Amino acid sequence: MAERKKMLRLLKTKDNSFTVYNEVLNETYHSRHGAVQESRHVFIRNGLGPMLRSQKQIDILEIGFGTGLNALLSYLEFEKASSDILYTGAEPFPLDTGIISALNYPEALSLNENQSSTYFRMQEGKAIIENIQHSRFQFELIRQEFLQCRFEKQFDLVYFDAFAPDKQPDMWSRDVFTRCHELLRENGMLVTYCAKGEVKRTLKACGFKVETLPGPPGKREMIRAIKIYC
Repeated sequence: MAERKKMLRLLKTKDNSFTVYNEVLNETYHSRHGAVQESRHVFIRNGLGPMLRSQKQIDILEIGFGTGLNALLSYLEFEKASSDILYTGAEPFPLDTGIISALNYPEALSLNENQSSTYFRMQEGKAIIENIQHSRFQFELIRQEFLQCRFEKQFDLVYFDAFAPDKQPDMWSRDVFTRCHELLRENGMLVTYCAKGEVKRTLKACGFKVETLPGPPGKREMIRAIKIYC
């Protein structure tokens, strides 16, 4: 654990929000062009947002929980909505509390005390919150490799936020995306920042309809994949 701490450090991105840099992989957890900007664009605007307008309950699975930024932004959207969100994160290597407490998301997002408290509660593994519309946000963190996780339900939305394919190729395999396809309900969506041709081909081979969308700052494109039945 001590060695793991040494290989991680904080970086400030172009929108002034922090990301975590893994020195061994030479890779950041979020875009250097803006951690919050990237997460909002990929996972909220092109994933959760459309579903909040049409569904009363949304089951989300995040693969690569990392800093918890995507979960935090999802919670902030939930506060304004009238839908239940049941959020499951899968992360075999959760960040330690020292790194989490040093991230500047409470300041960057102007969080109030309750919102900051919820963010830190999610890092502990579980949280259940009700908003003023009496909708429910339920969170669970599973500290296992994705393919080792056993889920007892299907999901409407997958946030796929693993490290890039050249850094973590096993997470972009056909086995992984086949499992994602199995876990999604019909018309469920998978969204990811990556738009490599090989990733698109693998998703299509697993039965997804693949959409290429404009990417966040610093990236030309991103992927949204939809589970459809022929």
